[in-house]
Amino acid sequence: MTAPSLARRLAAEAVGTALLLATVVGSGIMAERLAAGNDAIALLGNTLATGAILVVLINALAPVSGAHFNPAVTLSFLLQRKIAPPAAALYAIVQCAGAMAGVVLAHLMFEKPPLEIGVKERAGPALWLAEAVATAGLVGTVMGTVRFRPDAVASAVGLYITAAYWFTSSTSFANPALTLARGFTDSFAGIALGHVAAFATVQFAAAMAATPFFRWLFEGRALR
Repeated sequence: MTAPSLARRLAAEAVGTALLLATVVGSGIMAERLAAGNDAIALLGNTLATGAILVVLINALAPVSGAHFNPAVTLSFLLQRKIAPPAAALYAIVQCAGAMAGVVLAHLMFEKPPLEIGVKERAGPALWLAEAVATAGLVGTVMGTVRFRPDAVASAVGLYITAAYWFTSSTSFANPALTLARGFTDSFAGIALGHVAAFATVQFAAAMAATPFFRWLFEGRALR
């Protein structure tokens, strides 16, 4: 079987990231409307939809592109020399474009303007620490399962993000493309546009720190 062309890989990354963001934002809007002001119920609905779509998208698209859907994950693969720099740059571009398209799609489905400026404040050392933990944990989850349990990557990532929505104070963005796109929705899933850069910086830094650590941790053969 021939490897998928770069064009097909980029298309898979764009479509996958768009559907991920449509789910994150759309389920947030739906949950907020149905929860009658109960943020815990709204977050639960948002969480379950996000974890579920990650399992579906990774299972469907990993054979084509690796199903990164996340520039921080792509950066980790670049540091591991599992993707070439030009392809990694293109992955990041289409992930961001797909994420923005996903926000537009979610807004249109719920009769909102295509794009809005996010105003929900998400800043401060505690939230930045939470994003570092969330992103490092995601990188470790991906690296460990790819190495030892490749058949479990989709379920592991979906379950990790489901858990991280609740154990991190930031609700686990852990994705610079997702963070950027959520800066353009004034909904339950939004983030103030001015707070996007700090989140993304922490996410990239965490991916860069976590990758060599987990590469060292997982080197060699697994115990039997």
